[in-house]
Amino acid sequence: MGDENKLTQGLVQVYTGDGKGKTTAALGLGLRAAGHGLEVEVIQYLKGSSYTGELYSTERLPNFTIKQFGKGCSYAALIKQGLMDCTGCGDCFVRNSKDREFHENFIDLAYKYTKEILEEGKKDIVILDEINNAVRYELLSTEGILELIELKPERTELILTGRGVPEEILKKADLVTEMKAIKHPYQQGIKSRRGIEY
Repeated sequence: MGDENKLTQGLVQVYTGDGKGKTTAALGLGLRAAGHGLEVEVIQYLKGSSYTGELYSTERLPNFTIKQFGKGCSYAALIKQGLMDCTGCGDCFVRNSKDREFHENFIDLAYKYTKEILEEGKKDIVILDEINNAVRYELLSTEGILELIELKPERTELILTGRGVPEEILKKADLVTEMKAIKHPYQQGIKSRRGIEY
């Protein structure tokens, strides 16, 4: 890709808050950028190999890559085939810091991979999905994220998602959006829906 397709200036964005839509917003930005020929890399922290629509739709886009670093879903194949729905068991997404050493290994791998991607400087958009939760669960330090922000090439857009962003990171960001939970279908007993939540 030629320089004419590159960003003239890359910023740091944060999507946080207790409401739904952080990953969705980041993926939407990535899809828009891919449509302009930009190279997009999504690195998912604390999310394992599970069935989500974005994994399969982005396989059709040569300039949009998703890498997952987390525990896998036992039912992914059945969910993909439409033989069952996501039960919301949470096995594929860390909600606390139990089995600390197990999760730390995934975080270490994700962090090393992120550093490599930023140091290479070949990606225009780098989305670190749920990285803020890694800090929240004390599996990654605030200083670690600040180091990644410093590694960001000038023309690379860096997007961080997840709840509970430390103040130091908010200060470094150029754009911060807080998703606020006002009402959610879960409160009505409606489970995750194929094509909407996964």
